[in-house]
Amino acid sequence: MTRLFMENVRMETGFIYEDEAVLRTETDLFDVVIVDGKVLEFGKDLVQEDGDEVVNADGKLLMPAFREMHIHVDKTYFGGPWKACKPTPKGIVSRIEEEQILLPEQLPIAQDRAENMIKWLISQGHTHIRSHCNVDPQIGTKHIEITQQAFLKFENQITYEIVAFPQHGLLRSDVAPLMREAMRLGADLVGGVDPATLDGDINRSLEMTMDIAVESGKGIDLHIHDSGTLGAFEFSKLAELTEQAGKVGQVTISHAFALGDVDGRALEEITATLAAARIDITSSVPIGRPIIPIPYLYEKGIPVSIGHDSLTDHWSPFGTGNTVQKLSVLAERFQFSNEFSLNRCWKYASGGVLPLDDFGNQVWPKVGDPANMILLDAECSAHAIARRRPITHVISKGTIVFAEVK
Repeated sequence: MTRLFMENVRMETGFIYEDEAVLRTETDLFDVVIVDGKVLEFGKDLVQEDGDEVVNADGKLLMPAFREMHIHVDKTYFGGPWKACKPTPKGIVSRIEEEQILLPEQLPIAQDRAENMIKWLISQGHTHIRSHCNVDPQIGTKHIEITQQAFLKFENQITYEIVAFPQHGLLRSDVAPLMREAMRLGADLVGGVDPATLDGDINRSLEMTMDIAVESGKGIDLHIHDSGTLGAFEFSKLAELTEQAGKVGQVTISHAFALGDVDGRALEEITATLAAARIDITSSVPIGRPIIPIPYLYEKGIPVSIGHDSLTDHWSPFGTGNTVQKLSVLAERFQFSNEFSLNRCWKYASGGVLPLDDFGNQVWPKVGDPANMILLDAECSAHAIARRRPITHVISKGTIVFAEVK
C-alpha cells in the first residue's frame, strides 16, 4: 500500500454571492490522503502515518488534472532545432507532399521526439493523452508502433489512446488495409480526415471508416475541417452511420469548423443531430477563424474537449502544450471575464470534472476518486485561468509525476 499525504492544500468550497451573482470563489485549506491511486480522505488536521510520502502544498490550489484530447506526438519538431513552416501553395496537398518525404526521414528520431513531447505534456498537467498517429503509404504502420513504444515508457504515469490516422486520406492514399492492420496492432480509435475535400467521396469515405470501426470493435475520431454547409452535411451523415452501426457515444469530431460557420435554425438542427448520436467535439480553440460555439454546444448536451493539436511541427509553429493558457484563450474568445464563467471553464480540459457544481456545492474530490490532480500557484481556478498561473505539481494515479524545481 502506498500513501501520499498532502497538507495545506487549497480547495474550492463554494461561491460567495452579491446580488445573486457570484462575486468570488470561496476556498479553504485541507489535508488530503491518497492511497493506492485513490482519494482515501480529506479534511482538517489529518494524522500522518509512518512511511507516508508527505507534500506540503503551502496553500497551492488543488484542481482536477487535464486530459489532452487531440495531439500528434508522432510527428513533431519538439525537442529539435527551431524550424518554421514551409509555404503551402496547394493547401493541405502541399503538407501531404511534404510529409511523404519528411516522415520517412524522421523515423530514426520519431520515438525520441514523441517521448520528449509526452514528458512535456505531463509537466503541463495532463494525466491522459489522446494522440493521432499517421498511417500512410510511405511509413505504413511504423508510427503506430513507435507511438506505442513511446507511451509504454510512461504507462505508470498516464493513461493514453492512439488514433490510427490516415492523414493523406483514407481513399486518396488507399490505406484501408493499413488502417485495418493498425487496429490489429492495438490502435484504440479509427481516424479519418475531410471525407469531401480530401477523399472526394463523402459516403464511401465515411462508410469505409465506420466499417473499420465495426470490424475492430473500436470508436472513431475524425478530423473534419470542411466548412459551412458541406461540413454540416458530413456531420449529419456521420451521425446517421453512427446510429446505424450501434456506435452511439463512441464517435468524436475534431475541429468541426463548420459549427462556427452555421447559425440560427441550421445550427440548432445539426447540434440536435450530433447530440442524439452522442457525438462529442474536440477543439484546439484556433485563432484566426470563426470559433465553434463551445458553450452553446455544451449547454445542448454535446461534450466539448480541448486539445493542442501540435506543439511545433511542419503544420504549425505555435503550440505550447500549456492548457492553463489554452483555457485562458478560450475565456477571452467567449468574453468569460466574471468569476462564475471563468470557474466553469475548467471542465473543457478535465473531461467535465469540476470541484464545484453550478450552485457552488463541492463535488470534487470525493472519497474513492482517482487521484489525478494538479497543484497550482493560484487563489482559485478563475484566478489560475485569467492570470495563467503556473502548475507546481502533477499527481497521476496517486503518484507525483512532476514537481516544480525550486
